[in-house]
Amino acid sequence: MMITDPYFYLVAVPAVLIYGIGKGGLGGALGVVAVPLISLTTHPSTAAAVLLPLLCLMDLFAVAWHHRHVCWRQIRQIIPGALLGVALAGLLMARAPTWLLTGFIGIASILFCLHHWFSPPVPARAGGLGQGTLWGTLTGLFSTTIHAGGAPASMYLLPQQLEKRLLVGTMAVLFALINLMKLVPYALLGQLNPGNLQTSLMLVPLVPVGVWLGVWLVRTASQQLIYRLCYGLLFLSGLHFLQLSLRSWW
Repeated sequence: MMITDPYFYLVAVPAVLIYGIGKGGLGGALGVVAVPLISLTTHPSTAAAVLLPLLCLMDLFAVAWHHRHVCWRQIRQIIPGALLGVALAGLLMARAPTWLLTGFIGIASILFCLHHWFSPPVPARAGGLGQGTLWGTLTGLFSTTIHAGGAPASMYLLPQQLEKRLLVGTMAVLFALINLMKLVPYALLGQLNPGNLQTSLMLVPLVPVGVWLGVWLVRTASQQLIYRLCYGLLFLSGLHFLQLSLRSWW
């Protein structure tokens, strides 16, 4: 049955806009607030299921805007691991404790940011196939379970110091592919039911608005500011996940 609770839409509208802004170019970590925000009024699994078709639609807009600036070498290195991560998530979604997943990504995100901020400067490094597979697996796993793949993907891509348009375009294509993969486990688990899909349809008009806002911001902001925002959002995401994990564990 479609969700009709007005409080759901009170939080879902800003959540979808925020995710769209992230899709438009302000970093994958920005959308991490969407599922927790919507989960204030419904079950987290329902929140994630309602968001997935909207994310796929956002991907079409994001790729249309940014497809000219993509590092395909990075895509090829990440996608095999991401496919493995999506498959693992499909097997574990009904079994693995959420506090374990959120705790790991929270601690990893925080440590990554602290290392970047307080360690001596180092030259940009190119990620190899091994690193791409590792972080790709984590990206697929967390993207499928809680739509939070932006954090591990950022951990892999940010140290390579790609030009801002190349970073945004690569992230756009990467998550367009991953979200298409995620449709399979969500469908097999019965999450893409008529009620959730009808609820998603109600929120569709917000998709192009959010993505356009993100595109406008990434075109007008400096590359240094983009990276500061990405690292800042990654750190806040880590704190959020760690807090969720500790609350569940206690």
